[in-house]
Amino acid sequence: MEETERTKEEEEEEERERRTVGEVWSWGAGTDGQLGTARLQDEHLPQLLLSLDFAPKTISQLACGGAHVIALTGNYGKVLTWGRGTSGQLGHGDLNNCLHPKPVKLFETLPISHVSAGWNHSGFVSDNGRVFTCGDGSFGQLGHGDYQSHYSPVEVSFLGSKNVNQIACGMRHSLVLLKGQSGAPIYGFGSGKHGQLGVSNDRIRRSFNLPEAIMGFEDVEILAIIANGDHSAALTADGHLYTWGRGFSGSSDAYHPQLLSSPLNFTQVALGWNHALLLTDKREVFMLGGKHHGLLSDPQKMTVELHSPIQGTPYQSSDDDKRVTILAKVPDLNGIKVVQVAAGSEHSALVTVAENGDIMTWGWGEHGQLGLGDTCDQMSPRIVCLGDVLPAEQTQLSVYCGSGFTFAIKSERIL
Repeated sequence: MEETERTKEEEEEEERERRTVGEVWSWGAGTDGQLGTARLQDEHLPQLLLSLDFAPKTISQLACGGAHVIALTGNYGKVLTWGRGTSGQLGHGDLNNCLHPKPVKLFETLPISHVSAGWNHSGFVSDNGRVFTCGDGSFGQLGHGDYQSHYSPVEVSFLGSKNVNQIACGMRHSLVLLKGQSGAPIYGFGSGKHGQLGVSNDRIRRSFNLPEAIMGFEDVEILAIIANGDHSAALTADGHLYTWGRGFSGSSDAYHPQLLSSPLNFTQVALGWNHALLLTDKREVFMLGGKHHGLLSDPQKMTVELHSPIQGTPYQSSDDDKRVTILAKVPDLNGIKVVQVAAGSEHSALVTVAENGDIMTWGWGEHGQLGLGDTCDQMSPRIVCLGDVLPAEQTQLSVYCGSGFTFAIKSERIL
């Protein structure tokens, strides 16, 4: 009896801790359950989630896809997914939507170190460098050598002998980054219609269902890979950016990685469907593209920096010789420094450096994904109010964007 009472007291203490060490907020498109609110509706203002079965402080990574979310909880070693599951992207063995975070059973005994959510597929990397994918495979984006969909995570056997560090899932393609690999550290698979795989100039072959090595990164140390829409990118350890895939602002598609010629030093990159956000070591935010739906920035207000044509790798095709990229500094920040950037399909978010920090959003707002209480588009960043459940001076913020929705984690600041 005493053992039962102690267990109950411990559970109550854990529940109190869970509710006081952090908060998870969501807003925007919610008709597939991706907001985790248990309501199948859009939310125009941030909603505090109280029904989560894990503490916000344990989230080591949150990945938002087309209409589903993956949470990697470092302390408990769990992977939880929720939202749209109609292609099996939740990894629960069925095609059902899920309104609440639910553990992926396969990973209850297999530690996962990295996750990514695409439009309708998901990717997972284990601590020992193995890769698993599930969801829509109709373009070969699962990497299993076929075009089948899978409702539970399946290991990508082709990469079994590799030591994978990261995975990045786009609209219909995937990238993986190997650990400590020289020569060809990045592989791509799935749709390559716009060059997003970076593996071929052959415009006839539009997809690859097995991982293909991406050339052009010999002697380059890659820090991170990024994918969204039909875009792909790689950030180097010395602050350079390579992009390939669909061209920004009407420029031609790039079928091989292109080095962005810029004196800026980049530390973070976020990709949308038609734009990219670049955070520099000076904590300033620049943008590529962004003249599509939602006017991600006002062209009249942008501080434009016109750089020389993008420098290509030795595999650059001749039709890319005239590619020109315009970097635009995001307007109306008035010198405010930024610590994080995130991008949805056509909306953007950032976290500022201030005494307490703020989340700011702009771009397409049709589903309330800007969290400003309406469905209006915004041309420049606006502050999102998350309430005062936790003392502001004791918190730190992180923001994550899905295609038309946004998540924020407000956690206890580590002093």
